[in-house]
Amino acid sequence: MGLGRRHRRPDATSDDRTRDDGRHLMTESIHGSTASAAGAGARPSVLFVCVHNAGRSQMAAGWLTALGGDAIEVRSAGTAPAEQVNQVAVAAMAEVGVDITAAAPKVLTGEAVQTSDVVITMGCGDTCPYFPGTRYLDWPLDDPAGRGIDAVRPIRDAIKAKVEQLIVELLPGWQSCASTPANVDGSPA
Repeated sequence: MGLGRRHRRPDATSDDRTRDDGRHLMTESIHGSTASAAGAGARPSVLFVCVHNAGRSQMAAGWLTALGGDAIEVRSAGTAPAEQVNQVAVAAMAEVGVDITAAAPKVLTGEAVQTSDVVITMGCGDTCPYFPGTRYLDWPLDDPAGRGIDAVRPIRDAIKAKVEQLIVELLPGWQSCASTPANVDGSPA
């Protein structure tokens, strides 16, 4: 299967993508339906992509793993991976009980995109390969690179909110519970 091109409507929000599946243009939204490429009953797979795979995508993967457990296959990659994960992002996640210390930046491959049900981009623009049948979402989030912990906490919390919304879409009936990691101030969620 070859790489396609993504199209974008002038009035599309950052969470909408229009794509050409070879027959007609389709608009996908974060509020649209998701069909698993793996088939009914199989666990969905999500790929988080940012440029360096060192901050936003690693925090998102950490949140999805922590909140979704084994129900969702979680991957992350970058178009130009850094040498290591942003240590401020690691510290921000540790504050809320999510350990991403073992994470390592990985290069984005066409295979990783093609085998994912949902690909979520975070600042890599159109450098992410496109495959028909894959759902694409763009989460416009600030890059934590070069920022202190006080600036990274709101990014971490925005990612958590988006991940919780994604889980609800992928796993109907899922609800966040008090046993999940703590809030920013350390109190239970």
